[in-house]
Amino acid sequence: MSPAHKIPQSVLVVIHSAALDVLLIERTDSPGYWQSVTGSKDALTESWVDTATREVQEETGIDVHAPGCALVDWQFENVYDIYPHYRHRYAPGVARNTERVFGLCVLADQPITLSPREHTAWRWLPWQEAARACGSASNAWAIEQLPQRQKLRLSAAQSGA
Repeated sequence: MSPAHKIPQSVLVVIHSAALDVLLIERTDSPGYWQSVTGSKDALTESWVDTATREVQEETGIDVHAPGCALVDWQFENVYDIYPHYRHRYAPGVARNTERVFGLCVLADQPITLSPREHTAWRWLPWQEAARACGSASNAWAIEQLPQRQKLRLSAAQSGA
């Protein structure tokens, strides 16, 4: 059950292939607005990882625990002002949101099943094009970090960390 007001803590999950193609999804309520998976915690006690896992499943149908998937918490948070036209969703006086950033590497042929109440279309783009296509500056920034994040992930995997 969702709380009466949205919790001002959310995740941003950049879904990508090993070749750094990025999955973007188009919002139902804003045609032409492309983004990565985003979503708020359902409860203050829900962990960031649990929120990311749930949101990816709800919005794309991807199981982050499936073979070939690697969810990585980037240990980074964006803090930004909530757009005035969305503030009614939050408790009175709440004007800022904290967004935790994750990367999710998936197989290149990963099937996608959108939630039609949230998104109308999806597409894979090379990371540079995906960054330019995003409607959110924090989302574009996260996508621009992919090459370096991928190197770190692969280095950690090779060292057994």
